[in-house]
Amino acid sequence: MAAAANSTTTVITGHFGLAAGAKSADYRAPLWSLMLATVWLDVVFVPLVLLKIESIDTPPGGGYGTSVIHADYTHSLLGALILSAAFGAVAWWRWDRRLGLLLGAVAFSHWVLDLIVHRGDMPILPGNAGDLPLLGFGLWRVPVASILVEAALLVAGVFLYWRAAKSLPSQGGRVTPSLVAGALLLSGAIVLTLDALGL
Repeated sequence: MAAAANSTTTVITGHFGLAAGAKSADYRAPLWSLMLATVWLDVVFVPLVLLKIESIDTPPGGGYGTSVIHADYTHSLLGALILSAAFGAVAWWRWDRRLGLLLGAVAFSHWVLDLIVHRGDMPILPGNAGDLPLLGFGLWRVPVASILVEAALLVAGVFLYWRAAKSLPSQGGRVTPSLVAGALLLSGAIVLTLDALGL
């Protein structure tokens, strides 16, 4: 089986940053649905790990991008397309076509971001059927660059979310766009820092 790399928390801030930024594409998309969409592939990965269909290995000492996951189904290109389409179809049924397409695209963005950082270990077909070339540009080999990309995605995404949320009429509540954006930025920065330190 191909090893579809790395730490369960690496790039999670980048995924969340992109999800927050997607709010600017359609303000009606609930933030929780965007956050769920962006980690949907990993959500499906968990029960497959429990069933021992996919797995995760963490070497002694750990560290940024050192754990290896074997996610040949959830993180294959075809598998990611199917899972993203399923997520989008449920959103289409629950809300409408526009939100369905948006949330499906956000779900698939997980695979696209992973493609950038993985080390040439993401199969095209589930289970690496056909033994086709494995995909991945390997940015995780340069941790500083990977962390900077994640931080940029986080900051840009939170800014886009804040700008979109600020343009909506005030609901008169205590939870303001600035408060949510600040919480997103702070939590993402904490996760990224802990990840970079290997904690």
